[in-house]
Amino acid sequence: MSEDHGNIEARLRRLEDLDAIRQLFIDYGRLLDQGAIEAYAELFTEDAELRLGPIGTADGREQIRQVMTKALAGVTGNSYHLITSPTIDLDGDRATTEVMWTVVVRGADGKPVVPMVGKHRDVVVRTPQGWRFARREGLIDIPSRYAGSGVAS
Repeated sequence: MSEDHGNIEARLRRLEDLDAIRQLFIDYGRLLDQGAIEAYAELFTEDAELRLGPIGTADGREQIRQVMTKALAGVTGNSYHLITSPTIDLDGDRATTEVMWTVVVRGADGKPVVPMVGKHRDVVVRTPQGWRFARREGLIDIPSRYAGSGVAS
């Protein structure tokens, strides 16, 4: 019976980890859209790597703050990130992941415009504060006139 109990605990921990990692993706988009740079930076480990193509590259949480402060200058509240199709390869306290993202912005006529679609490839790790990004790479699959204009992904 103790083997079954251990198996249930392991299964429960796996489900909780997967849920926490999915929440990390959602928090990333929400905080980015809000321009909440401090909270956004806390989603990363202290020595994290961020690779967002034309938006910027950063090594470490402080550089992440700087890059995203610059990228979001004057555009906070203009974008809405939809995070979809997560794949998570969980291996203990580490996981490799990929998610799709779609950026929606308000067009000049007030109607929604989809300027970019892409994916993030990540390494996430368990920390005492919860799951955090150790490495995040953003890839733009469908660029547009907004690419490089400060609409961050």
